[in-house]
Amino acid sequence: MTRQPGVARKAEALLGRAVVATAPVAGGDIATATRLRLSDGTTALMKTHPHPPRGFFAAEVRGLRWLAEGGGVEVPEVLGADDDCVILRWVEPGRPGVDAAAAFGQALAATHTAGAPAYGWDQDGFIGRLPLSNDPAATWADFFATRRVLPYLRLGRDRGTVSQGQAATIEAAVDRLADLVPEEPPARLHGDLWNGNVLWGSDGRVFVVDPAAHGGHRETDLAMLALFGLPHLARVLEAYQDATPLAEGWQARVPLHQLYPLLVHACLFGGGYAARAAAAAATFV
Repeated sequence: MTRQPGVARKAEALLGRAVVATAPVAGGDIATATRLRLSDGTTALMKTHPHPPRGFFAAEVRGLRWLAEGGGVEVPEVLGADDDCVILRWVEPGRPGVDAAAAFGQALAATHTAGAPAYGWDQDGFIGRLPLSNDPAATWADFFATRRVLPYLRLGRDRGTVSQGQAATIEAAVDRLADLVPEEPPARLHGDLWNGNVLWGSDGRVFVVDPAAHGGHRETDLAMLALFGLPHLARVLEAYQDATPLAEGWQARVPLHQLYPLLVHACLFGGGYAARAAAAAATFV
């Protein structure tokens, strides 16, 4: 590890400790990640962005702390934050294991059970680099339709990544949300729980990062885990079910919950994500 003076000075001002060395960390398409070694032996991860959207890192910190309050999933300790950066305690990567997967499933169930005051949250956030409305709604179906699926459907159409036919199929499925998904009390959700936001530590612990936290339907987090695959997902789900069983038919509803992240990806990356969303929606029309 060498020492990047600008990054080091910023971290030292926030932490009140000297930075001995820094090293770039690969991954992530929004923020620049840097590993820090501090003078007291602590290792940390610093994420920076030269011109982040207003409240970007504050939303991340708030989401991490809210999840931690749930007493379930583990999150890295927040060591410091500013408008253009956040510093987290480093999680030493390890190999995914079956025992860790089971513990993660139980912990996620506990987080969801901790609940939320409403469907939504009292502050808006971000999904990737896109703004995310958390304005509360009276029912989950209304929240998921008006705050999650339809905004990114409109944005995708505006950007030319979602066709008129695809949009019509997705809208038809959204119209049936209340009939298709059993209503549950608001769960405390990570909100962007794909494989890349699950960290398998070398000590066997599993951490989650980069939340888009809010109150929602717990099936949504589980559907996100399945979207791009997670090591030992079957064991995670088995342990989750043992702790807090899901409503009958939840497996069949997974594609419905995946409409939202697929449309977000269509807005950000184009490609075949809109076609995948339309194909998923077609099974519910």
